[in-house]
Amino acid sequence: MEYIQADIWVRFQRMQGHEVHFVCADDAHGAPIMLKAEAEGVTPQELVARIAAERPRYLQGFHIGFDNWHSTDSPENVELSQDIYRKLKAAGLTYTKPIEQFYDPVKNMFLADRYIKGECPKCNAKDQYGDACEVCGSVYAPTDLKNPYSTLSGAVPVLKTSEHYFFRLSDKKCVDFLKMWIEEPGRLQSQVANKAKEWLEGKGDKALGDWDISRDAPYFGIPIPDAPGKYFYVWLDAPVGYLASFKNYCARKGIDFEQFLADKTTEQVHFIGKDIIYFHTLFWPAMLHFAGKPYKVPDNICVHGFITVSGEKMSKSRGTGISPLRYLEVGMNPEWLRYYLAGKLNASVEDLDFNPDDFMARVNSDLIGKYVNIASRAAGFIEKQFAGKLCQSLPEWEEFERLQESLAAASLTAKDVNEDFIGGIPAPKDEFADLEKPSRNFSANKGDIAWLLSGAQSAAKGIAHYYDNREYAKALRIISRIADDVNQYIDHVKPWELAKTRNEHTQLHEVCTVSLNVFRLLTLYLKPVLPDLAKRAEEFLNIPPLQWTDVAIFLQSNHTIKPYTHLMARVDAKQLDALFDIEKEPAKVATSTPHPASPSKAGVTPPPQPSPAGAGEGVISIDDFAKIDLRVAKITIAEHVEGADRLLKLTLDVGGLGTRQVFAGIKSAYDPATLVGKLTVVVANLAPRKMKFGMSEGMVLAASGDAPGIYLLSPDSGAQPGMKVK
Repeated sequence: MEYIQADIWVRFQRMQGHEVHFVCADDAHGAPIMLKAEAEGVTPQELVARIAAERPRYLQGFHIGFDNWHSTDSPENVELSQDIYRKLKAAGLTYTKPIEQFYDPVKNMFLADRYIKGECPKCNAKDQYGDACEVCGSVYAPTDLKNPYSTLSGAVPVLKTSEHYFFRLSDKKCVDFLKMWIEEPGRLQSQVANKAKEWLEGKGDKALGDWDISRDAPYFGIPIPDAPGKYFYVWLDAPVGYLASFKNYCARKGIDFEQFLADKTTEQVHFIGKDIIYFHTLFWPAMLHFAGKPYKVPDNICVHGFITVSGEKMSKSRGTGISPLRYLEVGMNPEWLRYYLAGKLNASVEDLDFNPDDFMARVNSDLIGKYVNIASRAAGFIEKQFAGKLCQSLPEWEEFERLQESLAAASLTAKDVNEDFIGGIPAPKDEFADLEKPSRNFSANKGDIAWLLSGAQSAAKGIAHYYDNREYAKALRIISRIADDVNQYIDHVKPWELAKTRNEHTQLHEVCTVSLNVFRLLTLYLKPVLPDLAKRAEEFLNIPPLQWTDVAIFLQSNHTIKPYTHLMARVDAKQLDALFDIEKEPAKVATSTPHPASPSKAGVTPPPQPSPAGAGEGVISIDDFAKIDLRVAKITIAEHVEGADRLLKLTLDVGGLGTRQVFAGIKSAYDPATLVGKLTVVVANLAPRKMKFGMSEGMVLAASGDAPGIYLLSPDSGAQPGMKVK
């Protein structure tokens, strides 16, 4: 979503004639990468290289046009990060002090909160992380945990002291600068600016603190100069990766990196998620400002919210997300997603939701049913009746020019648009609201064509404003309204009826010419969102690549179009089923959801093939078995699932673990009413998974064989919900 949001903005700016350099990088450093590489038996560099090799499939697959993609594990990032640190140190903004924290004596490393577990100091729940309890919601320090252990080795951690490096973010000159930077109009969205001010103005235990910028070896990161065994915390060098990627790009393109940053006309704009604004609105601008030349503080930081799926927050760990590669593998058009997201994105920090039914409706009805439909309705008549040529002149041209003057929109140029709307200047409230409203009903009166053409052209100013200010949803609503107007116009004049009468062919020619001219304008307006579709539309219209200044041009004087071929297919519901791994085959074992490694049979986990003891293949160790958290669960609610042939929806009481919702493929064997109150066994630590019918938060166990029948497993009498099965 973030890449698409930024890509649309970049493409629009380039259509305005601006010089834009679009860069990013893999955030490669940190303990998680180091530990994952160790677990896979490769070096961190090899792991990072493998991840980077996959990146083009995502970017190219969704038409994301970065000029340069780099890595934070690069020579440029080492150079710039260390240079910034030295300059901050010279400015007196760094210092060291001893810190006491948990240390794993087996792994020989200090432990971040995520690598420490124990019993909650408040409710005594077991296996809770070192910063917060998932059962009672309490927040605490890792040292407050009872019976703590390292999740990396299982060892009991010990407290150990180490010298850490700090950035004086609380220094008065840093605070004064940040207040000034944050309050500059247009710099940040109001929600983001208010949150940053809240951090800056915090009191007591909420007061702005200094920033711990170091980590101890072993650590995959950039060494701190003149400090053996010390590395920059990943969040110091991660944002520097933007500049490192640009520096690498400049070297390849022959651009003077320092001179470009020093140019007063250069703007530095970031697109980020709302979960990292603390780093980007406090540490990052302060680092750049006090490091001095050639560094430049950001002019704008554009923050977006999270994306949810049918109301559920996306999470890799919980399995509630959509794989972009899966999206492409099932044959879904990447521009469907670009259009759908653009239709929901705005300049606020609010979350947006991916809903499969809404997705299909918006693409099929709005994008294809309105926009693409215009070309398909008009092109056939032009090709068959007029040898592909448009009419010599547009009808009602004088009336059109009169309307243009009254709308103050004649001959829009990039300069006009730029001076009035580019640069994030807020538009007066509701200035373009009328552009989104339904238009008039068409009649046989003279003026319909002129009104349609002038309305479509004069909308350019509002659409440009909304694109520039990242109000994509508003821009698309205007575009959709224009498409509605054209289709209503076509329905009114009925070109299929005109084609039947020879003496009506002049009007038929005019109707189709007008329709294709508005289609061309809509293509121009949609081009930042749909670059590939726009390219194919340009080829069909037989025109050069569209720029924003082309809004003042119309096709006439016997311009010849090429034969029309369908520009975009509709979304098939089966593709969405495949995207969400909805069950397609009869269940062999009653389960809730597939394991992520076996996506082909959603709702079904095939039974393991028997292996003789000690045979090696198929045999697991006791440690492997211990990873599975089997719990006794009581079925409190059992329900049929509308639209599912094999699933029942179960609500389970799992004792201290709370309530779980599970979808189980046992409908053929059980009446839901007979299940309420029964005890069963559930896999409690299986990652939750989003299904068509809702979120499944575990897996109930059942037996089956070659003969028909599914048999739910039940513990002996006396067992209680939440008990472990060992």
